[in-house]
Formats: sequence, C-alpha cells, structure tokens
Amino acid sequence: MLPSGEMAYLQSMPSLPPPLPAHRPACFRSTVHGTVFCNRAAHLDRLHPGDELLLVPGPPVDDDPGVWVHLPGGDVVGHLPPEIECWLARWLLAGGRARARAVRVRGQDEPSWRRLLLEVTCQS
Repeated sequence: MLPSGEMAYLQSMPSLPPPLPAHRPACFRSTVHGTVFCNRAAHLDRLHPGDELLLVPGPPVDDDPGVWVHLPGGDVVGHLPPEIECWLARWLLAGGRARARAVRVRGQDEPSWRRLLLEVTCQS
C-alpha cells in the first residue's frame, strides 16, 4: 500500500496525458547514462532486447529532476541523457506517460554510456 502522500499525488494526476512539448518526438531512441555507479552494471546482465523498463521522473522539487530508468522490480539501471531529461521529466511530472523498451544491451567491453539503448514511446 502506498503512503497517503504518494496516493494523494497519484490521485491528483490528470487522467489524460498532456500534449508533448512542441518539436519533441513521440517515439525516439536513447542511450542510458550512469550504468556504472552503485553496481547498476550487474542489472544489465538481466536485460535482453525487447524487455520493458520503467521511466520515473525525479522529484518535482529538484531544479533538474531527471528521468531514471528502472527494472520492473524497481532496481535503478541509470538515467536518460540531460538533453532528453530537460523536457521529458517535466512532461512526465505533468501527467505524461511513456514506455521504454530495451533495443540493445551490451557488456562491459562497451563504453558505459553505450551499453543500453532504449526505445521510448510517449503517449499523448
């Protein structure tokens, strides 16, 4: 069960997602950054192309909330690049919905920022 504050936040969200910001794609591909910190690389071993992941915006009180990538069980894998986070986080916090799917998963022989490629689909 969610704490009452979180439940109130979820209930306050609009039922229809807001329109995407102007000139932003409804579907795009993105790498995932930060996969080498806090043993996150171990989570990549459990991922395969086609796997669904969760996109979670950072707290709305942050100046730059970011968009975190989680496994369905909740483990953090990394975050989206800042040039995407700057618009996607605000859109998600306003009630936008997005799905993420792993397109490519590579091992430690690849630079960390190229190990995981996602396809993100925004629902507006």
